[in-house]
Amino acid sequence: MVEKEKKISIEVKAVSKSYKNVKALDDISFTINKGELFGFIGPDGGGKTSLFRIMATLLYADSGEVSIEGLDAVKEYKKIRKIIGYMPGKFSLYQDLTVEENLKFFATVYGTSIEENYDLIKEIYVQIEPFKKRKAGKLSGGMKQKLALSCALIHKPEVLILDEPTTGVDALSRKEFWEMLKKLKEKEITILVSTPYMDEASLCERIALIQNGKILGIDTPEKITSQFDKSLFAIRSNDIYRLLKDMREFPGAFSIFPFGDYLHFTPLINTDNTEQMHAFLESKKHQDVEIKKINPNIEDCFMWLMQKNKAG
Repeated sequence: MVEKEKKISIEVKAVSKSYKNVKALDDISFTINKGELFGFIGPDGGGKTSLFRIMATLLYADSGEVSIEGLDAVKEYKKIRKIIGYMPGKFSLYQDLTVEENLKFFATVYGTSIEENYDLIKEIYVQIEPFKKRKAGKLSGGMKQKLALSCALIHKPEVLILDEPTTGVDALSRKEFWEMLKKLKEKEITILVSTPYMDEASLCERIALIQNGKILGIDTPEKITSQFDKSLFAIRSNDIYRLLKDMREFPGAFSIFPFGDYLHFTPLINTDNTEQMHAFLESKKHQDVEIKKINPNIEDCFMWLMQKNKAG
């Protein structure tokens, strides 16, 4: 059976952007398929917001090209603004308007009404409808998030651009938000989302890892983790801070960084032999030492790619 050719929804070619002496984006290129849930994963300052603002036609790139649903982001920005929904990282709705007034305002701006596209936002809006007379500024973080998403969807966009939508909200609200995105994807809406939370990467179909304005890798979460080509160990002892300092002196270390109660350690040369590490830590007077070989997660791969990028 021949696989149906995927239609490209977003195409970014060699985009760069600088702010004085700071290079926010450095020759970024990628494509996103129609109806795909695509994630940009990386820390604050990595370039995610600049990239998203360029795609939302709110910022000009210094060089390169961007097309959304076949439309040029510079020449046809007015057409693009009619077919995208954009949710910036900072809550940007009208704080002094009620929930209902905000939603009516955005519907009117796009020449539609709440009633016309209610089916699209119903599952999200019913959760905040009991508070429709409450001013937006008085909502909790999770409720603000749902209102902002409803406003971004009210005109039935083809592309949804969400810049760190779960930052600053509680774990339950984060989980609920991603459940909403999965349901929206079923409606063939292309969804591009950025996040600093590495655990959210596994919820995307494909991800791009971005750091210092450069893409370190693009693929499915499973393929990203399968590319990790070194041994990885989780290590802990009775003194995690001294452990970090001492393991940085361990011969043949490729990378080491804190991860919860453990340190994640990668040696330069692949090995399953932990005896040398045990002996080293005992010589440093560490107690209750635990060393175990583990499989890498997205954060491990991000750190690994960063190290490779520095070395390259």
